[in-house]
Amino acid sequence: MQNISFDYIEDELKMVESQFETHLATETPLIQRVAKYVISSGGKRIRPILLLVSSKICGYKGDDHIPLAAVIEFIHTATLLHDDVVDNAPLRRGKSSANTVFGNEASVLVGDYLFAKSFKVLSSLDNMDVIKAYSIAVTLMAEGEVKELVKTADIKTTEDDYLDIIIKKTAVLFACASQIGAIISLKTGEYGQNLYDYGLNIGIAFQLMDDALDYTSNEEFGKFIGNDLKEGKLTLPLIHTMERCLNSEKDIVSGIIYKKKLTNADLQAVLKLVKSYDSIDYTISKAKAAVLKAKENLNVFPDSEHKRNLTDIANYIIERKL
Repeated sequence: MQNISFDYIEDELKMVESQFETHLATETPLIQRVAKYVISSGGKRIRPILLLVSSKICGYKGDDHIPLAAVIEFIHTATLLHDDVVDNAPLRRGKSSANTVFGNEASVLVGDYLFAKSFKVLSSLDNMDVIKAYSIAVTLMAEGEVKELVKTADIKTTEDDYLDIIIKKTAVLFACASQIGAIISLKTGEYGQNLYDYGLNIGIAFQLMDDALDYTSNEEFGKFIGNDLKEGKLTLPLIHTMERCLNSEKDIVSGIIYKKKLTNADLQAVLKLVKSYDSIDYTISKAKAAVLKAKENLNVFPDSEHKRNLTDIANYIIERKL
């Protein structure tokens, strides 16, 4: 991650990477090819890093944080594989998505394998509190995905609906990653709750920034501008606009959302409206507010390199381009 040094956990990150190799070793080479294609596609490993650093800040001295960090990335990778099939996404982080390269069937099945492998690894660690935390996160993520599907092209989607979706779909895995460090360190009281809330808040900010980037980014960053709109997703920039625009403008947007294929003129018309109502700035301001809350969640911890790194990660969420 830019401007953040994780030299002091570099060896542990390498151990996490080696766990990928170990747990992807199967008699079915396609599993390894598909999973490696996504895992090695340029992700920043934010979730594993959160788990490792949260373990450090809680004074953990064991070794379980290594496989647990690998599992958090496996679960994340599984959701990416499934998401790209559902969204029919052609790109992921600037390169062809796995479903474009290997097909929908392989992407779905390898995603299933990664979920199954994750819980096999978790069961081997024999920590019911850890298993429960991961199970809750995965269940909520699935619920968020389904709610997002139900709300596709629903112009009545509210900001509260949207926040509920992104909390479940995205933020709970960040929260789980941060909380696990406290659980395995047997510090599940104030430290555990604050780490969970910290992860939840940066997860919310992460998705808010991602949705703002969808209206400002381009193919250079691995996504086309207006990709969410093309998929019928009403994210906060558009929801904010729809709650404030004139009825005539709302009718225009509604007509565009219901189209099977959008033209560049359609995208530009919506983008112009979103900008005119300062909806991108509004979304970014919400992300900044969530990051501020995340930093406040760290106030219970004494100053340390670990606390500074968690603060830097929170700042990075706002500064990132992808």
